[in-house]
Amino acid sequence: MRDSDLRLGLIGAGRWGRIYIKTLKNVAGVRLARLASSNPDSPNLVDEDCQITTDWTAVAEAGDLDGVIIATPPSLHAEMARATIEAGNPVLIEKPLTMDLGEARQLLAFAEQSGAIALVDHIHLYHPAWRALKRLGLGLGPVHAIRSAGGNYGPFRKDAPVLWDWASHDVALCVDLMGGMPEAVSTEIRETRETEDGPGETIATKLTFPGGVTADIENGNLMKQKKRFTAVHYDRDTLIYDDVAAAKLMREPRSDDANCAPSHAEVIAVAATLPLVQVIEDFAAAIRKGMPDIGGLRLGVQVVEVLSEAEASCR
Repeated sequence: MRDSDLRLGLIGAGRWGRIYIKTLKNVAGVRLARLASSNPDSPNLVDEDCQITTDWTAVAEAGDLDGVIIATPPSLHAEMARATIEAGNPVLIEKPLTMDLGEARQLLAFAEQSGAIALVDHIHLYHPAWRALKRLGLGLGPVHAIRSAGGNYGPFRKDAPVLWDWASHDVALCVDLMGGMPEAVSTEIRETRETEDGPGETIATKLTFPGGVTADIENGNLMKQKKRFTAVHYDRDTLIYDDVAAAKLMREPRSDDANCAPSHAEVIAVAATLPLVQVIEDFAAAIRKGMPDIGGLRLGVQVVEVLSEAEASCR
């Protein structure tokens, strides 16, 4: 630990909060100085010099922190993020930003007015394979179509439906890649089933972007095997980001001839940086730069807009 390390606060020590705690210990230049949590196991999760409280405002409004991470249920994000920004602290918010579009827009307006540093952890945007895909794609011509899928068997969450829990990743990737919002959004519920652990669902979402580019997305918590891939079709090649596969990024030549044997796929080497490490490093870099930065928050609001429209389409 060095005096120059950034002092970060964390609100929430649930499943994802604990992952943050573990990851922070392996990121140079930062340390966890404060934790707000009602988890009785919190003292065993953090270093002895980390101050623990059950009052989240004590972290959000702390004057001795360089930044605050919010890893609580989505329904609490907007209130906590606003309090953090109001106290002058940079904030990193777990996805989804919120499940209320009005809240999301109000938070963005407040962050703009405040000159805030506010990022949203759509974690796959930070994966080195995704960033490499975007760079390679610049030389492959226009995007023709996108196919994306994310799901597993579980988790069965009460605080975030499948659409908001899983599709937020795919929507963020598509909006990020296309550089703007889709013109049309539709979602179909393909399966609903009650399990011993909670309600399960499989959904299909279609986004139509300007120029007729479509993104077909599949999500669910009833899948037999975990999926997390996005395939982007260009003029002659398809780039595939697959976080579950051993090869995280592949390049495959496209063929319109159904009788043609598939061409050899090329594995694209990418850095081994863990996405959450990159999230924290980018947050730390924004803090050190000290300039207003709400690009991540703006994208987070766009994701909420798309998911709100998708939710309305399948009611």
